[in-house]
Amino acid sequence: MENKDIRSKYSPADYKSDQSVRWCPGCGDHAVLNCLHKAMATLGVPPHRTAVISGIGCSSRLPYYCNTYGFHTIHGRAAAIATGFKVANPEITVWQISGDGDGLAIGGNHFIHCLRRNVDINILLLNNKIYGLTKGQYSPTSPRGFVSKSSPYGTTEDPFVPAELAFGARATFFARSLDVELQVSQECMAAAARHKGASVVEVLQNCVIFNNGTHNWISDKENRPDRTIHLVNGQKMLFGKNLEKGLVQDGFQLKAVTVGEDGYTLDDVLTHDAHSESDMLHRQLALMDGHDLPVAIGVIRDVDAPVYNEEVEAQISDVSANKGYDSLRAMILAGETWTVE
Repeated sequence: MENKDIRSKYSPADYKSDQSVRWCPGCGDHAVLNCLHKAMATLGVPPHRTAVISGIGCSSRLPYYCNTYGFHTIHGRAAAIATGFKVANPEITVWQISGDGDGLAIGGNHFIHCLRRNVDINILLLNNKIYGLTKGQYSPTSPRGFVSKSSPYGTTEDPFVPAELAFGARATFFARSLDVELQVSQECMAAAARHKGASVVEVLQNCVIFNNGTHNWISDKENRPDRTIHLVNGQKMLFGKNLEKGLVQDGFQLKAVTVGEDGYTLDDVLTHDAHSESDMLHRQLALMDGHDLPVAIGVIRDVDAPVYNEEVEAQISDVSANKGYDSLRAMILAGETWTVE
């Protein structure tokens, strides 16, 4: 997909609109927007061949800040609108921006079916584990016991794990980043756009007003090297301040070890294969929670499968050729007709 001749014509500024950005100072959305502009420039897809579509929420303001086509739609319906847009305009690169509330609560049904169909859109799922725009209610990703305006005594339910939901819907692409990991975020976004089919990039993002510091236990500089692992296709799964730790297979499970201790060598450390057709290891990597095993960031799964909008376009062409229809009117008027005087 990447065309170096086209790419050289664009810079991040070409994808920025003239609108003043209206997010709270310190909000993780600023970093996501910055990374998206840079990823768009890297891809080199012209602004007039790009669309950014969102639902409702703080993150859903993002289309206003992009010099592209854009839709600010209704709560939870971004994936439905994005699907229709892509099918009608297959030549346009489509980005969907959703928060954890917009995308996984009222929009959860659209989310899973978009992945099941493998529609060629790029979903940026900004997960701050709270409803921000509506002022601090708990969301589908808030942890059990979370105290908020809508759960003053703590939630009595378990949260969605976006990765688990995506894999359950047979996602062909899943990546994750942190709002403070700018280079990783750009890498994930660019890879998502190059992927043919539905792609999900979960960004663990901070809300400074209603859920400040929710990801600090893995995102702060002191803990990040030991509690996250940056997966790169074809490279060993190493982490730690000096890359002294690695992931190995332990029966059917993964295990974190220190290279050079207890008999483990670099040869024992797994090599990441994002393109493996089997999703068993991808699921295990995506569901690591940062306690016994580090949270995986980077591109976790990237595999090929039939793409919905391409299949629809091919079917229309085939039926049109075989039936002789060149328009909806021609199809309606085909066969026996009569006129009522």
